[in-house]
Amino acid sequence: MANTTDFVSNLFDDTTKPSKITVGLTMAVKALEKGHSASVILFIDAVKLAKPNALDSVDIGAPFKPAKDLLEKFIKQGGNVLVCGACMEHNGIKESEIDPRFEVINGGDVVDLMMGAKGSLQLS
Repeated sequence: MANTTDFVSNLFDDTTKPSKITVGLTMAVKALEKGHSASVILFIDAVKLAKPNALDSVDIGAPFKPAKDLLEKFIKQGGNVLVCGACMEHNGIKESEIDPRFEVINGGDVVDLMMGAKGSLQLS
C-alpha cells in the first residue's frame, strides 16, 4: 500500500449515485495529470464498486467521461484504488470478489493516508 499520496478521493456511494462516483474519479485523474500521486478509497456502499465491471453502466454524460474509462485511465496513470476492509465485511464482499488491481486497507491505513495527503475530496 502507498504509505503516502498527494491526493485522496474518498467515495462512499454505489452506482445509485453516479454523479458522485464520476466526479470523484475525474478529480483523481486530474490530480495525476497535474503530476501528483493519487489514491481513491472506497468506503461504505462504494466497496461494491470494487467488483469487476461494477462501473460498466455508470455514465452521467458530457462533459464527463464514463466511470469505467476514468477508472482505467486512473490505474494506467499510476493511481491506487484502495478498499476499506471493514466496509467490505459489512457488505458481505470477500477479497476474492474484488478487482485484483485494488488493495484492501484498514482504518490505520486510512488515517496514515489522510494525515499525509496534501489534499482530499470527500464525496458523501
